[in-house]
Amino acid sequence: CYMNSMLQALYHLPAFRRIVYKMDTRNVEDENKSIPLNLQRLFCQMQFQDHACSTKSLTKSFGWSDYESIMQHDIQEFCRLLVDNLEMKMKGTELEKSIPALFKGQTRQYIRCINVEYESSKIEDFYDLSMQVKGCKNLQESFEKYVEKDRMDGNNQYSTDDYGKQDADMGVEFISFPSVLHLHLRRFEFDYNYETMIKINDRFEFPEEIDLTPYLSKDSEDISKSNIYDLYGVLIHMGAYGAGH
Repeated sequence: CYMNSMLQALYHLPAFRRIVYKMDTRNVEDENKSIPLNLQRLFCQMQFQDHACSTKSLTKSFGWSDYESIMQHDIQEFCRLLVDNLEMKMKGTELEKSIPALFKGQTRQYIRCINVEYESSKIEDFYDLSMQVKGCKNLQESFEKYVEKDRMDGNNQYSTDDYGKQDADMGVEFISFPSVLHLHLRRFEFDYNYETMIKINDRFEFPEEIDLTPYLSKDSEDISKSNIYDLYGVLIHMGAYGAGH
């Protein structure tokens, strides 16, 4: 159920579907092991058949047995594995940059001194974002939490190479957002009182439209353009941590 839901969400992104169709699968050594070929066939069946389509050939290309195909898997992990496989197969072809152009954004992790001109930072790519649910009423509050600064002072001062120990702010800021933004709500966490994973069923609101400009870094090249996102698809988990649909 999780795989069917994710595949339908990806299928209904026309830009992603075009990328899948453009992949050259004419000379694959083993059709049963080619994820791109079997994804092409599945998308084609979904587009032109008037009845339900089987995903058996696709799951077989993953190397999954019948037993593994009914196991519970994490939908975020499944999406990453699928997209990573496609991106790897596109290396060295004209489609090499097409997946990053669709799904890749960038963040900057920083430690920024307050009283002197000194900063340590690292830029990282992301293909999806894990947003906090616990303690947040809505998506806006989750983004505010994501870019929230932590003050390093007192016994926790930051040790610099040039200025010794300094008061500093530590945090994450967004440099760019992708064309298609995948947000994963963190509804599962470890409960230390019961020493087990639990599901957070708190109410959490997300708008049909959101402007993400306020969460961009001040030096971002994207800050002057529109960063308004329309809600396109939602996948919802029903059940508890151990099982569900």
